[in-house]
Parts: sequence; structure tokens; C-alpha cells
Amino acid sequence: MLYTSLGNTGLKISQIGIGTWQFGDRWWGWERGYGEEDAVNAVRKAVELGVNFIDTAEIYGGGLSERIVGKAVRELREQVVIATKIWPTHSTYNGVIKACERSLRRLGIKYIDLYQIHWPNPIIPISQTMKAMEYLVKQGKISYIGVSNFSLKQLVKAQECLKNEQIVSNQVKYNMIERDAEKELLPYAEKERITIIAYSPLAQGLLTGKYNLDNIPKDVVRRLNILFDKPNLEALQNLIQLLKEVGSKYGKTPGQVALNWLIKRREVIAIPGVKNPIQAEQNARAGDFRLNEEDIKILTEAVEGIRINKRFSKLKMVKRLITG
Repeated sequence: MLYTSLGNTGLKISQIGIGTWQFGDRWWGWERGYGEEDAVNAVRKAVELGVNFIDTAEIYGGGLSERIVGKAVRELREQVVIATKIWPTHSTYNGVIKACERSLRRLGIKYIDLYQIHWPNPIIPISQTMKAMEYLVKQGKISYIGVSNFSLKQLVKAQECLKNEQIVSNQVKYNMIERDAEKELLPYAEKERITIIAYSPLAQGLLTGKYNLDNIPKDVVRRLNILFDKPNLEALQNLIQLLKEVGSKYGKTPGQVALNWLIKRREVIAIPGVKNPIQAEQNARAGDFRLNEEDIKILTEAVEGIRINKRFSKLKMVKRLITG
């Protein structure tokens, strides 16, 4: 497993982590295709293989995700780094403190390693939120402060509101196809030693090679993702084929190659989602090899040649929500 430091804290975390958005979420097939036992065993399997970073949020599964994570790591607390997130409607000073207490109870732990603001809230002054975050650090309820889905401008403003602490991470969507973070955010983060945590590092499973024009996903989450529109799926098949070809040289799957490209090329933390121990092992194994520079170059050139159609009408979105 490849490890790095969380920001400038010196805390060692695995570059392959676990994302738990799908825990308890019916949109992801909860209780139809997998359940709590699968989720718990997935986390434990990942930890067994060297993964020590687990990311959740109070909104995931209406709090069920945090409860499952807590159950999974009950006997493993000292081996893992637990990150969770506060929903933006709870971003007032008192709201932050109360939300943290609820997350601690659901997780069944005494402190949260990394507490993150899930999304910016333009209505509530960020100064209120950050003041509460520093209070929680002082009280020993959280160890470090992070943000999520913050632009560079929002990140800088949030940091300016802190008096004694530093923002150590920013969690954003980042994968081989969706690379907006590389424009401004990544260079700034690398310069300031702020860790970028990449969610959807497999583009919601597209980079695993599972989906194509003959197997278009039917779940609501992916049906609302522009990447799974037929023209984009067709445009991405050459990249999927290349991932398979490169993977065959290392005895790895397309998804493992995509994850390794992400963490090898830039020192980020990738948090792919898991639903069972098999997926957990596949993801963890993405951190036990290193793509050579030639293959990284070949993949990067292929990625830079991709053009995604990002047009997505509101009418289409409503239709997909209605039809499921």
C-alpha cells in the first residue's frame, strides 16, 4: 500500500481509502443488492490489506453510514483514520458543534480525525463555521479540519477565517476523466501542503470497464451522470480498452490501473466506494504496485484527447428521475 501524509500533519494515511456514500443509500441498491454485513466486512477487509483512511458523512444514508463505519472499526480504532462531513445546513456555530456530537455518537468514538465541511454554504458566514471548527479542535472532539467541494477562492477564504488551525484537506471530484481540479486547485494544494481527497476516483464505476453501450447502468445516481450518456460511453471505450491493455502487463484490472494512475501521478488520496469485501480487496490492491513512467505517459496522453459532451438538459434530468 502507498501512504502519504495528511496535509502537513505528519499523520500517515493510505493513498487508497474507502468512500462510504453508498452505505445505507437505496439509490445505490441498499438492501436490494447488499446490506450492513457486506458493508462492515468490506471495511474490515480493506483495513486488513493496509487501507487506513475511511471517509463518511452525516448525510450518507441519513446517518446509517456513520453507524456502519463505527461498527466496522469498533475493534480497530487505533488502526484507522476516520473522516466525516457536516452537511451545509448545519454550518452555523452552534449547528457545527451539535452536528459533531451527533456524528461522534453514531460513530461510537471519542474524537473524529478529520472533520470536513461537505459543501460551501453561501448563506452562512464561513467565519462562523470555522470558529466552531477551531473550538472542536480545542475541545479534543476533532483532530484536523478539512473542506469538501470548495473552489480555490472558497478554500483560501475559509483558511483566512482560521486563527490557530490549518485546513489540511479538500475533498473534490477527481478521476481520469473529470480533471477540473488540475487547473488551479491541485497546484495550490501541492504548494500549500493541503491534501486533495479524490471522490468518484473511478467515475462511479465507469473506469472499471463494467459499463458500455450494451450495459448501461439503470440506477438513478448513474442515470443522472452525464458520463453514462450513450455518446460519452462510446467516446470512452478506447480509454477503457487501453486500461485493460495496460492492466494485463501488471496483472491488474482497468479500475486498479485507473486508481494507480491517479495516486501515482499526483499525491492524492482516492476514496472509491465499496459494497462488499471483493470490491474492497480490488481497490486496496490498486495501491500495491506502481505504474512505470511510460505507461503513465501513454494513459495521460489518451486522457487528454478525450472530449466529453457536458450538455445535460433539465428536461432530461426530470425525465430520468421520474422513470428511475
